[in-house]
Amino acid sequence: MKLMRVGPVGQEKPALLDADGTIRDLSAHVADIGGAAISPEGLKALAAIDPSTLPELTADRIGACVAGTGKFICIGLNFSDHAAETGATVPPEPVIFMKATSAIVGPNDDVLIPRGSEKTDWEVELGVVIGKTAKYVSEADALDYVAGYCVSHDVSERAFQTERAGQWTKGKSCDTFGPIGPWLVTKDEIADPQNLGMWLKVNGETMQNGSSRTMVYGVAHVVSYLSQFMSLHPGDVISTGTPPGVGMGMKPQRFLKAGDVVELGIEGLGTQKQTFRADA
Repeated sequence: MKLMRVGPVGQEKPALLDADGTIRDLSAHVADIGGAAISPEGLKALAAIDPSTLPELTADRIGACVAGTGKFICIGLNFSDHAAETGATVPPEPVIFMKATSAIVGPNDDVLIPRGSEKTDWEVELGVVIGKTAKYVSEADALDYVAGYCVSHDVSERAFQTERAGQWTKGKSCDTFGPIGPWLVTKDEIADPQNLGMWLKVNGETMQNGSSRTMVYGVAHVVSYLSQFMSLHPGDVISTGTPPGVGMGMKPQRFLKAGDVVELGIEGLGTQKQTFRADA
């Protein structure tokens, strides 16, 4: 299934995209796409619904594909070719940092370049949405705890991230720096999360053209690893790292400015398109 949320900010309705590309209203069946709705039992119940019996919806706006995210966890330097372009060594264990949930927006919402920013950068990433509580899970069982996958844009301000004292979080958590969606694609539709094409364009120019094949630590490893340190809950999102082609890795470096348009997508998971604007 392709689950989504459509409508104005704060008034999104739960929906699904049927096989014909029609958006169908799930409001009569679930309150939102999150929590119990994306549990194994919840997804089984949704899968049993005949989409043709659901009312059609018009999508003037697509919201973030999951609601009620408690944790937005990111994995740094998780693509061997991206680590190489930034001059970093592949870490011996996954690098974990948090992205504030207040950064989450819809896949096509405007992204705000924060005050004082000179190095706002792009990163297409595979997002993993947790469907049931995971604590101390094995790598062999880890995918049992995944509800599905989505496109995640880990927008980053590199000067905030790397040139100022402290942790990466402040360069990752600016308002609107976390577009996710358009869909939460349930894991049964993704045969292999470690074999998905990933791409990103800026103003029509291809910047990133990679694959989840070059991920250092795969989805199962990352879910298991994180669960050793914290419980993962339904609706939590893990952004698993980016392939090469980010602005910071270019020579000379390139960064985003007001008016730039970024398009990105992942095989089977849909596309996003954002216009970048200066924050007031």
